[in-house]
Amino acid sequence: MYHDPSPAAAIAAALAARAEEVCRKYLPNGRRQGRYWICGNLAGARGRSLFVRLSGSGKPGGWTDAATGEHGDLLDLIRHRTNAPTLRAALAEARSFLALPPAPDAPGSPAAAGPGSPGANAPYDATEAARRLWRRCRAVDGSHAERYLQARGLSRCRFAALRFHPTLRYREGSSVRRFPALVAAVTGSDGAITGVQRTWLDPRRPAKAGVATPRKALGRVYGLAVRFGVPADDAALVVGEGIETVLSLVTAVPEITAAAALSAGSLGAFAPPPGIARLVIARDNDEDGALAAERLAMRCAQAGVAAAVVVPAGNDFNDDLVDFGAAALRARFAPLFRPAACVPASQPARPGLRSGGGREKRKVGQADGKRGGSGCARS
Repeated sequence: MYHDPSPAAAIAAALAARAEEVCRKYLPNGRRQGRYWICGNLAGARGRSLFVRLSGSGKPGGWTDAATGEHGDLLDLIRHRTNAPTLRAALAEARSFLALPPAPDAPGSPAAAGPGSPGANAPYDATEAARRLWRRCRAVDGSHAERYLQARGLSRCRFAALRFHPTLRYREGSSVRRFPALVAAVTGSDGAITGVQRTWLDPRRPAKAGVATPRKALGRVYGLAVRFGVPADDAALVVGEGIETVLSLVTAVPEITAAAALSAGSLGAFAPPPGIARLVIARDNDEDGALAAERLAMRCAQAGVAAAVVVPAGNDFNDDLVDFGAAALRARFAPLFRPAACVPASQPARPGLRSGGGREKRKVGQADGKRGGSGCARS
């Protein structure tokens, strides 16, 4: 019997399973190149700025426009390409592409109430939704979210950017369940909240919930970050991917100021705050992390900001914290904050990447710095 996958997440997943077909229809001027569909922009022009992941280790269907920083899934892409005024209109177009029947109007919904009803075609504001959720959360102190972070070896996790929701809705297909959740505020350098990241937790133990996607973003997060403190002028800032990765470094070196960009793509698009003296890029030990660090190091070079790239021995720095302990991580990491540790990144050199750009075997927290001015001398 057919099960109606009407929620947006289910439609997006169905589109992702046919990612290349979607690209051929909605971006016909593009072309396949390896694991990606390459195109010029969201208008469908020829070029190489917009890339859509078709396969590989990342999530199929995810796209990023390197020129503008815009990103999303294939449902977002369809909404852009068809100029759909509302999410409902984009879903209708996607359902037509997938040859699915139209979704029935839910009783009491704005659409069911009629076109003249308030909010019937109001565009969805994800940033405002993220801010509303943030206001409904409480401090992480003493919560199940804090116990989850402590179970990852993180002794420093009481930050203003982290909050807890005891019963946050999780939608999967047509079902809705509730779980406790860690909620992190994503902000720009001005401190304004643009989005949140939600991590749903197992209510019985300090671990992520056993669901298909226990971590989801809401609102604008690309190129922005969850910030743990505000760097002083002429100080250093550490930026990495995941919250647990960055808090591992904060646990080992409590005096640092740090930020979590939440993904490799967002890390590569991160804008160093004005006034900082140097940026320490704590990438994950995989191909996506290597490419993101290279991209961010080049941005630093162009801006005249000193930069260092550090690579964990394991998959990420939380692995290193758990495997080697805070003292070992501090011994490798703290020297990067000495005044002479970094030099201005005056040349956009590749920061110590192998030709394959993939996983590297290193001692814990070793810094890239073999070539060019974008790295640091090893400690």
